[in-house]
Amino acid sequence: MLSVKLICVGRMREKFYMEAFNEYIKRLQPYCKLQLAEPSEQKLGDSPSPRELEKALDREADDILSAIPGDCYLVALCIEGRELSSEELAELVSRVEGSGRPRLCFVIGGSYGLSPRVKARADLKLSMSPMTFPHHLARVMLSEQLYRSFKINEGSRYHK
Repeated sequence: MLSVKLICVGRMREKFYMEAFNEYIKRLQPYCKLQLAEPSEQKLGDSPSPRELEKALDREADDILSAIPGDCYLVALCIEGRELSSEELAELVSRVEGSGRPRLCFVIGGSYGLSPRVKARADLKLSMSPMTFPHHLARVMLSEQLYRSFKINEGSRYHK
């Protein structure tokens, strides 16, 4: 069974995001062994300087990088990443599951994104859209797309 780890900066506090995320976590249980890590998001003021932002992202990067299993295929979600269709994501899941390192790891940064160090470590930089979404909504969207991937791979009617 594929091991999937989600590393998501910051804890969700909004009930509606939590309920949606938990629903997909429940649906994913038959398909993969899922782990969640939630490194703390660094607190910044309303208008952080470039230096303050760099330092905050660097501190978050330390926590993120230490949470990444050494033998995983790492996908970093970032705006400059590659866009994949649901079918292409399902192919990626299938490919990793059949590879010599059947561990898939996704990283979602906080409000200010990810450090270049985390992006450099990624096997794939993935963009959900050229639009900007709250990072907690991205977590819900990713969990749904992972569930959709497993359903596509099993030939289910969930994906129409």
